[in-house]
Amino acid sequence: MVIRAYNEEKHLGRLFEGIGHQTRQPAEIILVDSGSSDRTVELARSFGAHIVHIEPQEFTFGRSLNLGIQKASQELIVIASAHVYPVYPDWLERLLAPFEDERIALTYGKQRGNEQSFFSEKQIFYQWYGEQSNLHQSHPFCNNANAAIRRALWQNHPYDETLSGLEDIAWAKWALEQGYRIAYIAEAEIIHVHQETPQAVYNRYRREAMAFKRIFPQERFSIMDFLRLTLSNITTDLWHAYQERALSRHWRNILWFRCMQFWGTYRGYRQAGPLTWQLRQTFYYPRQFRGKMPHANSRNIEPIRYNDA
Repeated sequence: MVIRAYNEEKHLGRLFEGIGHQTRQPAEIILVDSGSSDRTVELARSFGAHIVHIEPQEFTFGRSLNLGIQKASQELIVIASAHVYPVYPDWLERLLAPFEDERIALTYGKQRGNEQSFFSEKQIFYQWYGEQSNLHQSHPFCNNANAAIRRALWQNHPYDETLSGLEDIAWAKWALEQGYRIAYIAEAEIIHVHQETPQAVYNRYRREAMAFKRIFPQERFSIMDFLRLTLSNITTDLWHAYQERALSRHWRNILWFRCMQFWGTYRGYRQAGPLTWQLRQTFYYPRQFRGKMPHANSRNIEPIRYNDA
């Protein structure tokens, strides 16, 4: 398992606690630290993780993963963000099970928010990560906050260290082009904790848009796209918040989050080509108007009960 981290003392303990509850234990844990000034490294070592250091000025998401995987000895590499934690004790078992099929190059699992997550971020998670698994996904969408790959394939094609983000999608695109498969596993569920300022949200989506137009050079995102998608997503988020009787708590963060998301996207996509319809639907278009959030599929397994819950 490879975990990327920077000043994640607040979240890392829960991730390691969740790993300790897994039915399938990782043979090794490698934490790639990019200059943490808190207790991240000390905490990781206390849980038996091997530490790999990367200088902040050398950091890219792809480079940090390449350094971590280079130190790994296992054939199947689980990749996780330091600010996620598993919901169920069979997270790793489910995430790795599809690799019994030699055609599977990459798997990734469901992501959800917690009570501290912004309402719009939760909407994005529901949009991107459905309740049904897909063992033969036709497009390269995936996310390295909760994923696994074959090390042998990575040796043939490491992550692109020059991208500002979305190194996972670039790698998945390559794998599909080689005839391999991408699998989405809804049962491999984690909670992804984002607690960002408006500026950080803007920077994240701008960085990802810049990478996206490098991966798909024909893409573009116009000022009209910014206006239309900002308004449509705000409208549907407000509707869902109203349906959940949460409008008074969330309307402000809905407004600024969606504005920062799509303004960052616009700034990152400037001077690119047309955006494909399939990828528009995956990345940008809001959920349809409906009632409350869909209930997760019922599972015959108890969730992990965390000590700090």
